Amino acid sequence: QVQLVESGGGLVQAGGSLRLSCGASGTIFSINDRGWYRQAPGKQRDLVAIITPGGSEKYADSVKGRFTISTDNPKKVYLQMNSLKPEDTATYYCAFSDLSAHTIYWGQGTQVTVSS
Repeated sequence: QVQLVESGGGLVQAGGSLRLSCGASGTIFSINDRGWYRQAPGKQRDLVAIITPGGSEKYADSVKGRFTISTDNPKKVYLQMNSLKPEDTATYYCAFSDLSAHTIYWGQGTQVTVSS
């Protein structure tokens, strides 16, 4: 059984930084894209950043130049968040896609709150 666990969320003042981490346990047969999504109260879950197996990165326009996705292990992914804004406040979820299983695994989410 695959489980993803996020950590690193918290409360930070505007302009501050946080680093989110996500680790996967269990067997993922064919890891494809790994990414971060976020969901604010009353809103849909949106893509923040994705990293492909080849290392290509894709970002939402709202975070370009401020957030960086990275990895040092097939079962880990990180999100460095700088120059945080109140509008970045949301629950952040990591997600791993498994091509062989045709499924996406999600973490339980970590709360990020940015105060003005």
